[in-house]
Amino acid sequence: MASAGKVIKCRAAVAWGPHQPLTIEEIEVAPPKAHEVRVKIIATGICRSDDHFLSGAITEATYPVILGHEAAGIVESVGEGVTNLKPGDKVIPLFVPQCGECRCCKDPKTNLCYKNDIGKYKGTMLDNTSRFTCKGKIIYNFISTSTFTEYTVLDEIAVAKIDDRAPLDKVCLIGCGFTTGYGSAVRVAKVEPGSTCAVFGLGGVGLSVVIGCKVAGAAKIIAVDINSDKFAKAKELGATHFVNPKDHKKPIDEVLAEMSNGGVDFVFEVIGNTAVMASALKSAFFGSGTSVIVGLAPSSDMLSIDPMLLLTGRTMCGAVFGGFKSKDQVPKLVEDFLANKFELDGLITHKLKLDEINEGFELLRSGKSIRSVIMMG
Repeated sequence: MASAGKVIKCRAAVAWGPHQPLTIEEIEVAPPKAHEVRVKIIATGICRSDDHFLSGAITEATYPVILGHEAAGIVESVGEGVTNLKPGDKVIPLFVPQCGECRCCKDPKTNLCYKNDIGKYKGTMLDNTSRFTCKGKIIYNFISTSTFTEYTVLDEIAVAKIDDRAPLDKVCLIGCGFTTGYGSAVRVAKVEPGSTCAVFGLGGVGLSVVIGCKVAGAAKIIAVDINSDKFAKAKELGATHFVNPKDHKKPIDEVLAEMSNGGVDFVFEVIGNTAVMASALKSAFFGSGTSVIVGLAPSSDMLSIDPMLLLTGRTMCGAVFGGFKSKDQVPKLVEDFLANKFELDGLITHKLKLDEINEGFELLRSGKSIRSVIMMG
């Protein structure tokens, strides 16, 4: 391509610091170095995790930074040594990379990779530098991705090639929200046919858990949220029962116990609130229930639980990105979508332009959106 090997000037939403809106800036995107790929972003979703950085709930971030990690795009150019990707390929960036060489990547029981930047938030490529500049300043990278920009540069291990037939404005959700929720049900909890499930929090990820529970054959799927407006969409996607904790004087675990013969088989916390995580664990059947942490809690929060809750037989676990090994399984999830194994349309409530990105975050905070997708260009 004509731009290969050259700096690209494009627009991006830059976070100069927490507690302030994103600003649309012209940035420079350097060409990819060895084993890197430069990608034209076509569509990118707004995720609650991005907002945790803007709100200051996650304190370790490096600023200024280009946030965004749930996206789909087209390869613009590749660096030296990249053999499995070429310009024109449709791809999904991976905030959980897969190097294929570390202990995690060789362990079938985990999907993390030692080369991820989650929790560390160094804000650089693997070579400890950034490809972004703006107004003469280095702009940092966000968890191996940075997708609130018309162009980004990704390490080769942090990008998955997908089917050319894939509609990028929909499969961008497979880059985070859908996969995180769906995998938490089908892969992490391993929801069983005929079981009873409860899902706390009905945002885009929580509704994806509902989809996963339905695909796995759960008989009863209880949707729990303090915003009853979200129940109609949850019902559409497979939830069978609905509970607003504000409508009950009893603790939520007692309400769910009455609905499920003593406790649910599988429960999912999809908010990132440690008090709700404790309530979710109590809601699991004491003898064999499984509670899965899906939500990302603020940096300073600690979880306090009664050990007896676990001693009787409950299991508590968690996973990032739904337990899926990213580079291996994202292409397969796209194929499953194309084969109509699940649908994504119901999760997308708004399509916005890059200039409207702050409006998208307001829709998220006010509970008026499930997923807003920013369409580039």
